[in-house]
Amino acid sequence: MNKRKPAVAARATRRGRTARTNPGAGTEHKTAFAVAAECTVADAGSLKAGLAKLLDEPGTVTLDISAVQRIDTAGLQVLATFVRERDSHGRQVQWRGEAPAMTNAARLLGLGELLKLATQQ
Repeated sequence: MNKRKPAVAARATRRGRTARTNPGAGTEHKTAFAVAAECTVADAGSLKAGLAKLLDEPGTVTLDISAVQRIDTAGLQVLATFVRERDSHGRQVQWRGEAPAMTNAARLLGLGELLKLATQQ
């Protein structure tokens, strides 16, 4: 009897998911990562692990934040580090969707510019 299997499945649904597209020759390779609804200190490890796999992606990485409902400083730190690291290597990060919890937290912490989010004043 494997009692750990349901717990693993539950964790997998909380983590971000990656989707890759390569539409054809001559076009840029794009990768999308869906950020989970909960981005708190408890989830920071799995968020970091998922994003770490995308640091060296040559094309633009799109972070879909439309599911984010709750984010704390730890979650924002992981995202900010990812964006800053990709930027330092000339690699782009784009945002998809809207997450008022994230834009508000980024604005309060002064991370809107670093994250390159459209923060509302």
